[in-house]
Amino acid sequence: MTPTRSNLRRLAAGAAVAVGALLLSACAGGTASGPTETSAENGAESGDLGELTVQLSWILNEEWSGELIADAEGYFTDAGLTSVQLVPGPSSGVPELLSGTADLSLTDALSVGAAVANEGAPLKVIGATFQKNPFTIASLADGADITTPEDMIGKKIGVQDSNRAVFEAFLAANDIETSEVDIVPVQYDPAPLTTGEVDGLIAFVTSQSVAIELQGIEVTDLLFADNGLPFVGHVITATDEMIATRRDALKAFLEAEVRGWTDAVADPSVGAQLAVDEYGTDLGLQIESSTASATAQAELLVVSDETAANGLFTISDDLQEQTLASLATSGYELTAADLFDLSLLDEVYEANPALVDAQR
Repeated sequence: MTPTRSNLRRLAAGAAVAVGALLLSACAGGTASGPTETSAENGAESGDLGELTVQLSWILNEEWSGELIADAEGYFTDAGLTSVQLVPGPSSGVPELLSGTADLSLTDALSVGAAVANEGAPLKVIGATFQKNPFTIASLADGADITTPEDMIGKKIGVQDSNRAVFEAFLAANDIETSEVDIVPVQYDPAPLTTGEVDGLIAFVTSQSVAIELQGIEVTDLLFADNGLPFVGHVITATDEMIATRRDALKAFLEAEVRGWTDAVADPSVGAQLAVDEYGTDLGLQIESSTASATAQAELLVVSDETAANGLFTISDDLQEQTLASLATSGYELTAADLFDLSLLDEVYEANPALVDAQR
């Protein structure tokens, strides 16, 4: 189910407030806070599989609704884990995995693919929360109105440092040289677009674009996924060593994740409420905007016809090939075996077929 632009406007009530809060808190980092007592109460006698530390790519807001629900409802402990520590970003997660300070990361496929291709990093993607990456070039409908990649030529495009690589990959995918666009360094605040400092802005379709429209300003979105750069997002990534030595713990994590995100899709307000009231209390989040973002995220990015058929976090052969092709446009030549190991998720669903049925 994909919402139209008018759907996103309705989902966006209060989104501008949330974006402002995120911008102020983006580099706060720190460790996760949350209802650990609740998790202990709800969890069955467990702990045989030990603890896991999970590095998130972004701050601890509703973007991680499924993880927050899995923790609060005791799904991690039900699955046999002692505890799961959710460490907020921003971070690609790759350094933490390679240094051993994190057991798992939730990050973007391009960062993982680049590390595997360039450094021979022993990493594998074992599942993906987002079936479609959220990147877009947002522009004003009554301004530059960028509807095709070629429309970017000669325009000022606001690009955050952390998104420079993905933007260059987007240009390469569309045979556009970096010299053909005017790249303007910006932060995550959408203000440079609304004030006319830039003609277009790298944004998340479920975040900044929605926030701008809340101001009564119509946005044109040029989605990377629909314009030459499709790849999975929020990929669950582990080292080869973790897969070999703690396979059962990783499978327990995946099982709990599926349960958490099934709940998050069924009622996005649950994860939003947890983010506002429990886990992101230092971020100044607002329930209306967090719910809007969580709803748009669930509908646009998390579910698809393929997840309905095969289960959340699955990555079809076609989507694997699309992701690899997007990596190849940046010079990262990999095979599916180099980047993906979906055997753990297959085993989880084989042992728990009701998990797929619960998503329908």
